[in-house]
Amino acid sequence: MPTEATLKKYAELAVKVGVNVQKEQPIFINAPIEARDFVHHVVEEAYRVGAENVTVNWSDEVITRKKYENEPLHVLESIPDWLVDKQTGHVKNGGCILSVYAPNPDLLDGIEPERIAKANKAAGEALAEYREYMMSDRIQWSIVSVPTEKWAAKIYPDKNEEDAMNELWKEIFKIVRVDQEDPIQAWEDHNETLHDIRDYLNEKKYVALEYHSATTDLRIQLPKGHIWAGGTAKSEKGVIFNPNMPTEEVFTAPHREGVEGTVRNTKPLNYNGNLIDDFKLTFKDGKVVDFEAGKGEETLKHLLDTDEGAVRLGEVALVPHSSPISQSGLIFFNTLYDENASCHLALGQAYPTNLENGENMSADEQKEAGINKSLIHEDFMMGSSDLTIYGVTESGEKEEILKDGEWAIHS
Repeated sequence: MPTEATLKKYAELAVKVGVNVQKEQPIFINAPIEARDFVHHVVEEAYRVGAENVTVNWSDEVITRKKYENEPLHVLESIPDWLVDKQTGHVKNGGCILSVYAPNPDLLDGIEPERIAKANKAAGEALAEYREYMMSDRIQWSIVSVPTEKWAAKIYPDKNEEDAMNELWKEIFKIVRVDQEDPIQAWEDHNETLHDIRDYLNEKKYVALEYHSATTDLRIQLPKGHIWAGGTAKSEKGVIFNPNMPTEEVFTAPHREGVEGTVRNTKPLNYNGNLIDDFKLTFKDGKVVDFEAGKGEETLKHLLDTDEGAVRLGEVALVPHSSPISQSGLIFFNTLYDENASCHLALGQAYPTNLENGENMSADEQKEAGINKSLIHEDFMMGSSDLTIYGVTESGEKEEILKDGEWAIHS
């Protein structure tokens, strides 16, 4: 297990570089109870830098499982007002959000997919305003992960519990740069690299992207005024923060009606405790018109049925195949990590900040500009070592962005 000094180092990174909580600012921490030792250090660090009203929202996977097994469907479909008020009230009061994301990939295995789908839809509708504060970067928010026993066992099925946990801690510290002498400086350097690529793509103003590999043949139109992002983000009050730790991606919003072709996943998708794998999506006029899955097809169907926007794309993200997470050779069964090992796409809601002045547009204006709206935002990994991506210029010329999974720009 990690030393107290290393846990403190990670907590400092999450507080100062992740959410970058400000003096006298409230912070709301979502975390599983298994992460309590790490969270104790996060709380201490938050108070040390001057945060106020430090609140922890604990979750327990055993209780979560029992709830899905036993609650009547009408209860799963309703979110209490007090729960909505607790979370929405926090962000409306200017608070930041830190989420410790460490799900058991098999938590809801065997639960009727319809029950999960209805519960997720109800939560999406009830917490839409809460999510909008984060999707539009109105406040600082960040996601980090720590090992849990069930998660570690899924990644390392041949190791005993202690060894699996130690291995996962080791990998996480390496990937988020906690193992370096000065993790904060290491993140500043890393963000600068991502910013260089982001700025290059923004200067190009490609009108479309074309994807070609053994498993994908796809053309994605980009909306006029789209913005590539990557690395740090900036809140409504001008505070710089890192939404995802780790992050290896640069990303933007596709045009909701401009996706054509087929794509197959290259890593499993852990969707709220259910795995979806070996799936293929076929797009026409931006919409999924056909799909199949070797595992979790019923779960995928319910995901796509969430609302009108769930069958359209809300994000396109570029990640080189040689990213540190990819080079680990591991499948993490955790979207935060797996998405940073591979180019990926997201079904559902787009980030309004990926469009010029998008965060200040009405929902109708965003939709008219090509920004997708949905209750979900689900990343799935489709990158590979044979993936080549072209940027299409306004004149119709094609320029390589990635070739065989690696950056072809800056050459």
